Amino acid sequence: MINFLNISYLQLGNERQQRAYQVLIDNGILEKLSPYYPILVGTIPINVDIENSDLDIICEVLHKDEFIGQLNKLFEHEKDFAISESPKFNATKATFLMGGFEIEIFGQNIPTIQQNAYRHMLIEYKLLLEKGEKFRQEIIDLKNQGYKTEPAFARLLGIEGDAYEALLKLGY
Repeated sequence: MINFLNISYLQLGNERQQRAYQVLIDNGILEKLSPYYPILVGTIPINVDIENSDLDIICEVLHKDEFIGQLNKLFEHEKDFAISESPKFNATKATFLMGGFEIEIFGQNIPTIQQNAYRHMLIEYKLLLEKGEKFRQEIIDLKNQGYKTEPAFARLLGIEGDAYEALLKLGY
């Protein structure tokens, strides 16, 4: 099993994973965010990304205003930098472009290893290991048709209802 808490696994991955690693390392992004226990999550770590997939980084944020100040200080000079808030998830999100990737930094007052994005990624990774390459390609095909990741998994698994909740209930 990959240790997703340390991005060194990306160095051994496909070309896009290696590029992601270089962008993150060369710009010290995770290092700059270290007080917030950042974890790279999403499709690139588990190799189901498509052309426009972004680099998703989740953070644990105890003090939202301080976090927003740090995001501004660290990244406001980056191309297309923007900060928004998601009342639905009680979260703060920053987005910007860097090194050919859109980067999304998502902060919640929840430990990163307990955030749904991390939990989803672990479940999806285990499903990919279990179901094999054909399943992985089918996920990518659905994503290329416009499906989000969790709904793509749910569709292939024949899961009805809220895909995000249903995947968490698989309990991997």
